[in-house]
Amino acid sequence: MNSVARSLSSLFRHSGFTTEPFNSAHHQMQQLQQCRGIRVKVLNGNLEQALTLMQRKMQASGIERMIKKEQRFHIKNSEKRVLARKNLERRLRSEDLAKKLKAIMIKKVRYLTLKILIWDQFSLQYLT
Repeated sequence: MNSVARSLSSLFRHSGFTTEPFNSAHHQMQQLQQCRGIRVKVLNGNLEQALTLMQRKMQASGIERMIKKEQRFHIKNSEKRVLARKNLERRLRSEDLAKKLKAIMIKKVRYLTLKILIWDQFSLQYLT
């Protein structure tokens, strides 16, 4: 029995394709999609290290992004418009905040450099 299971698993492993539904929540037709797996060895029982390595590999290969992006239910067009508007407003607020913070930092740097220059001139005058 084990030999049959091994041969079947090796068959799927070498083919690179699996028959899994792309989106099982909608009960769509089963499609052929490329198998994307990540294997990590657990050395000396160090599970934490293996998990961090697996997370790094998932981020690098883009699987993590695909999992987060997977749509589990239908979103109406009107809801999509509302979400798009909210995302746009959020992005614009973020850009505006970044501009304000940049202006504040530039003012602080200019003030500090001016303060240092004045202090240097004062110390030179005081010493002479």
